[in-house]
Amino acid sequence: MVDSVVIVGGGTAGWMTATYLKASFGDRLRVTLVESKKVPTIGVGEATFSTVRHFFAHLGLAEHEWMPECHASYKLAIRFENWRAPGHHFYHPFERPRVVDGFPLADWWLHKRPSDRYDHDTSVLAALCDAKRSPRHAGGDLFEQDLGRPGDRDGDGDGGETDPGRATPDGLTTQFPYAYHFDAALLARFLTRYGTERGVRHVLDDVLDVRLDDTGAISGVLTKEHGELCADLYVDCTGFRGMLLNKALEEPFRSYQDSLPNDSAVALRVPVDVARHGMRPCTTATAQDAGWIWTIPLFGRLGTGYVYAGDYCTPEQAERTLREFVGPEAADLPANHIRMRIGRSERSWVKNCVAIGLSSGFVEPLESTGIFFIQNGVEQLVRHLPDGGDDEALRRAYNRQVAGVMDGVREFLVLHYYAAGRADNAYWRDAKTRPLPDALAARVEEWRHQLPDADSVHPRFHGFEPYSYTAMILGLGGLPVRPRPVLARMDDTAALREFDRVRAQSAALVERLPSQADYLARQRACRNT
Repeated sequence: MVDSVVIVGGGTAGWMTATYLKASFGDRLRVTLVESKKVPTIGVGEATFSTVRHFFAHLGLAEHEWMPECHASYKLAIRFENWRAPGHHFYHPFERPRVVDGFPLADWWLHKRPSDRYDHDTSVLAALCDAKRSPRHAGGDLFEQDLGRPGDRDGDGDGGETDPGRATPDGLTTQFPYAYHFDAALLARFLTRYGTERGVRHVLDDVLDVRLDDTGAISGVLTKEHGELCADLYVDCTGFRGMLLNKALEEPFRSYQDSLPNDSAVALRVPVDVARHGMRPCTTATAQDAGWIWTIPLFGRLGTGYVYAGDYCTPEQAERTLREFVGPEAADLPANHIRMRIGRSERSWVKNCVAIGLSSGFVEPLESTGIFFIQNGVEQLVRHLPDGGDDEALRRAYNRQVAGVMDGVREFLVLHYYAAGRADNAYWRDAKTRPLPDALAARVEEWRHQLPDADSVHPRFHGFEPYSYTAMILGLGGLPVRPRPVLARMDDTAALREFDRVRAQSAALVERLPSQADYLARQRACRNT
């Protein structure tokens, strides 16, 4: 029976784990979190995707309670710039394509080509991103109600009448239209207060040693000032160090570097006047000579950084490229250089230790999966928490699920580089010749003849659906895809009418919705009154 947990490491991973466990079990589980005063939050995980709302719903938090404190903003999509060619951009939105006569609108688009913009022809979110609109009306109602589709009925961000309650991402049947950007350090601070108010014991101290018993399990962690901390279960949230799982328990690490060579990043925090410049409700990923630059709009600043491969670019070159990209605003701003460990631990749960966050695995920041991995890890921990029975069977099931998530995301990210139309230097040319992982090569060949569907993407849950693969393939432009032959035999009247409807709805929403900057400013003002 697990009655007590010690979490080693704070930051986003540690405090998301602590608060989720407390929300799940209350006083029935003793939770201690020990973190050093000296170890800063890395802070690259400031963008999420739409499943993260279920984490906040599980904690019972509405948007107005946490977003202002974390300088948070909405994210409706990822905007990819220069991945196909200089000056070209497209969106990967949180919006499933509509279905017409049994076929996704994506298939009809490939058949009819109403324009050269798949994202705008099939998605209303692309127009909202271009116009820098909020997904909520001034009164708080979610825009989806305008389309006659189920959504949030009470405007508090928790889903209202149709909210699935304490759902987890791998059990969802509906697509929520947005995620969030937030300041990772501020979120950790907010969750620290939330967790300690609900009984999490917070220990500020340095862990000097991890002690093992005769079976090789952890018997305690020795701290500098508080002595030995003991528990039934230990959670490793020590980041890329993997202090408990990889170092103390010597669990092997499986690298993804053969197919995902980006191993470094340099980041800046850039102040911005949101009232003057506005806030695009999406993450932007701009292709560069040795990787890509993220731009994340927060309330009051931009989070930006260059993710690159050390084999193609030095840290000095990367920082210079990033500063030139930002412009004069980057002058005198301190740069944070990060060395990333790309891959996953062979097993994330070994004996009585579970790794969550970067110590479990990381597949570079593209598509914002870092926070998702944390959320998935702690949700699966709750599902698989042992009661003294067949613990090993539960550990095997946990490790299989977590590994499947990361391996699936790896495939999806490799597709971004392989299918990119850009091939103007060694970095981008090499992306087309690296060995593809596992069954991805066979899938790619199938996608040349038919757009991805549920039977042709990675079979294990990994957070991305076939429509995401479709959005990337059609946006990146480097993987030719044929339309379904059967559509040439069908009446296209309903499909053409649906394309018209998307355009009309997009224009109407752009006209009616407030800007994201205005909506968030109003949200902050209401909180302060």
